[in-house]
Amino acid sequence: MAYVKWSLIAAFWLIVAGFFHYTLPQVDIVRITDTYEKRENPGENSLFWSRGDAGSDPAASGRDVFFIQTRQASGDRVMVYRNEDTGWHWPPYFKFDTSNLQAEAADLRSTAADPQYVAIRHYGWRNEFFSIFPNAVSVRPVEGPDAGKPLPWVNIVILILVAAVWYGLWVRWRRFRARRIDPTLEEIQDSWEATGDAVAEKRGRLSRWWAEKRRGY
Repeated sequence: MAYVKWSLIAAFWLIVAGFFHYTLPQVDIVRITDTYEKRENPGENSLFWSRGDAGSDPAASGRDVFFIQTRQASGDRVMVYRNEDTGWHWPPYFKFDTSNLQAEAADLRSTAADPQYVAIRHYGWRNEFFSIFPNAVSVRPVEGPDAGKPLPWVNIVILILVAAVWYGLWVRWRRFRARRIDPTLEEIQDSWEATGDAVAEKRGRLSRWWAEKRRGY
């Protein structure tokens, strides 16, 4: 039973960590190699796509999506980002400038012979099997491939606030349990124990009565 308990706890915290890792912003130092537009019809992976640009018809079966192709500064790995509005939906980046961001990215394209590195701020994951792409939020030029990434103040503040709220709820739950639940459980346990003792006493009396009756015969 203990294995089941700890497995459920571990699964819960893995889901929480995955949620924050997907939602919170990250920064990559990359070189933009190309930008393009492609018609997409999200299906089973629609959870990892936005609902289209602000003002577009959310009921449309397909839509044109901007993409930004890059090559990461650390190594030869490529990374492809989608460029979609988040609008007023989740996650709350309130992004409405997809077209402007695509124009900036196209202007910052470069070649390996004359590289121009940029910092792309994004959220989400890249998964080739499920065709999932991180969503670019902003792009800015940097001095080179060794440019430092800014301290993730937003992530730190959000995680501290979430931890504070979680700790406050946990403390209140412990107090509520100590005041209401634990005493009730103790009363129920005492009642069951008292009932068990009464039943045992009655059985003992019945056993003695039956023994005396048999001796009388």
